[in-house]
Amino acid sequence: MTIDATGGALLQASGLTRRFGGLKAVNNVSVDLHAGEVHAVIGTNGAGKSTLINMLSGEIAVSSGTILLKGTDITHLSQPKRARWGIGRSYQRTTIFPTFTVLENCRLAAQAAYQRSWAIWESAGRCEQSTAVARRALDDAGLGDAGHLPAGSMSHGKKRQLEIAMCLATAPQVLLLDEPLAGMGAEETERMLALLQNLKRSHAILLVEHDMDAVFRVADRITVMVNGEVIASDVPSAIRSNPDVQVAYLGEH
Repeated sequence: MTIDATGGALLQASGLTRRFGGLKAVNNVSVDLHAGEVHAVIGTNGAGKSTLINMLSGEIAVSSGTILLKGTDITHLSQPKRARWGIGRSYQRTTIFPTFTVLENCRLAAQAAYQRSWAIWESAGRCEQSTAVARRALDDAGLGDAGHLPAGSMSHGKKRQLEIAMCLATAPQVLLLDEPLAGMGAEETERMLALLQNLKRSHAILLVEHDMDAVFRVADRITVMVNGEVIASDVPSAIRSNPDVQVAYLGEH
């Protein structure tokens, strides 16, 4: 799919609410994701960030609200259909196949997007299209020279890069990244931030992250959630100086 060059939002979520019994985990949240931007969502544990990303990806249904992808209502599409329409996501926990090679992991993701049901008896390694897509995704994620390695043998940071490569192999326009920096050291964090800066040139990125130094370095816009609701959404400089954010999240008075 081609990235929207009109300057409009690729993904628009309006009034999203998710109820679990009497609890509103997310309440009337709206967020727009634009190509060329990293939109960070921050908040303390229990703020509703993961519930929001799960609704956007289609992993859980919304109780109310709408989600548009390039103007088309995808609110009730399943997660696999949203993935085929151009939404990729990563998870808080590593979701790779450790005994497979890096290339095999990425090729599996590519095959999910480029299915060939008629070739059921053909070796996956002989599928030139999915292999080419996987190699390109690994290059884009900075793992072009690691395809032959067992995925489980890599460092934590490179495993997280592999997860992003697997997203890229599905040809997404929107990337929903749930704490990709979790557990990383300084060098790995720098590598991931450089990757995000590169990827935002051709994607709309939603970043859920707890590393505030990294968020304020990489984000173009920040939305702050408290108890399932948005208390502020603005550019980083405005968020940093927002008194409500300082009290509720940054711990300042």
